[in-house]
Amino acid sequence: QGGTVLGAPHRVVELGETFIPFQVFLDYVFGLGSTTFAPGTYDLLKHNCNNFSNEVSQFLCGKLIPKNILDLPDEILSTPLGQTLLPLIESLSQGSRGVAFGQSPSNHPSQDSRRDRGESPDFLQLNSAIEEVRRDSVALEERRNIINEKLAKKDRKKKKKRNCREKESRESEGNSSAAELTPDSCSSDSLGKDNMAETDGAEVIEITPEEDTTIKRASDTMAEIEAEERKEREEQKKKQREPPIIFKDAVDIRVEFDALVGLIDGILSPEEQQSLEELHQYMLEDEGSWALGDGFLNFIGRLLHDKSLQTDTRVRILNVLALAALKDDVILLLHQDRREHVLMNYAHDIDRLSPEEQEALALFICNLFENLSSSEWLLYISEWQYCNSTISNIRVSTKVAVNSLLADNTTLQDRGSAIMHNLACKEVFDDVAVELTMAVLQYFNSSPPEEQLFRCMKALVRFCQISPQDVPQLIQMIGPEPGKFRGVSARVDELIDVVSSKLR
Repeated sequence: QGGTVLGAPHRVVELGETFIPFQVFLDYVFGLGSTTFAPGTYDLLKHNCNNFSNEVSQFLCGKLIPKNILDLPDEILSTPLGQTLLPLIESLSQGSRGVAFGQSPSNHPSQDSRRDRGESPDFLQLNSAIEEVRRDSVALEERRNIINEKLAKKDRKKKKKRNCREKESRESEGNSSAAELTPDSCSSDSLGKDNMAETDGAEVIEITPEEDTTIKRASDTMAEIEAEERKEREEQKKKQREPPIIFKDAVDIRVEFDALVGLIDGILSPEEQQSLEELHQYMLEDEGSWALGDGFLNFIGRLLHDKSLQTDTRVRILNVLALAALKDDVILLLHQDRREHVLMNYAHDIDRLSPEEQEALALFICNLFENLSSSEWLLYISEWQYCNSTISNIRVSTKVAVNSLLADNTTLQDRGSAIMHNLACKEVFDDVAVELTMAVLQYFNSSPPEEQLFRCMKALVRFCQISPQDVPQLIQMIGPEPGKFRGVSARVDELIDVVSSKLR
């Protein structure tokens, strides 16, 4: 399909096909440019672009262009108006004979030397406007094509998920009990939500380049698609990275939330009651973190720092937050805390908390490694003052890991070893690696279970890579020798070999 800046043609005439190689065609065109259609031979009425097209068509496919196109100048000149315009047409032809194609022979004067007068400003302005419209049109068409492709991809994904649900539904023989179905497959709740999502998305899917959609709607659609692509990229990175150790089933959200409500019933202000309702929407109704209002962290801060409340209140809210940490949009909540540091100030005091609070806090910190964004948040180095101390997210994360690993509580040791493993899989600084190494070596003076031993030995391997000078020296100076644990399991033995190879 041909076209010009004036739009699509009214009619397209197919003259045939050609099998002439492009290079041969190019040589032929350059030949015309230096002979039959050389500079200076142009005539608007007798030797114009239609005559050129006729020559090229005959060369490529052995056919001429329609005769009525070639005869058009004669038809115009046969009219009184044509005779009147003839002098003007002749002058235009004279001005057009300076156009050359390809490499002009040296005996022809340049275009600039032949055209003494400058082009009309109005003509230049018109050309600029036409070119701008053309660029905008091309850009809009490309944008529409991108939107259309992405929407088609989104539609295919939905169809694939729907087919998966239908298949699993048939295999379950009609048993739709939520207890036997995974949230990602075909549970009644997720099925309802997916159907709602498909209903909501149906209107978006109908957007096509042929429809007269508004720019705002297209922008909204692109924003939605880009958000999904970011989520897909993060999921892809999660697959490529070392999987973190988290605890998804350590607590039950309904049990924890109901217990929390019972503990704080009747003591909340209207604003805090609203925040509790927002927490219910976020955790139990599966709303996004947008459901959490601006005052939500003030509500969390009171539950964590108000000493008049029972210890179990803090344990319950921390357990709820530990499950919230598994959500991919929890980072939006964490970023709200960049001024008051409600969560990290509380975590910094882990050594002053009750054992129950320490367990719940360690669970929360550990589960934050589930998503890349929240795990990076734990490593932030921006500092602030708290109780005459300069602290940061990474310092608090390190303190929680060390305190938990070296506690006498086996539950805390389990979660502390997981945090230690997760931190080791991140890009921590040398000084952090050294501090964590010292805690691991101290922990090795006990008799850790195989799982915790494996996590800590794996962390030690990573710390040797992060700080290849200091960490091996610490191992040799402080001990114990990694070989002390040889024979516990094959996977631990492999890690011992790696650590031993780093020692001098």
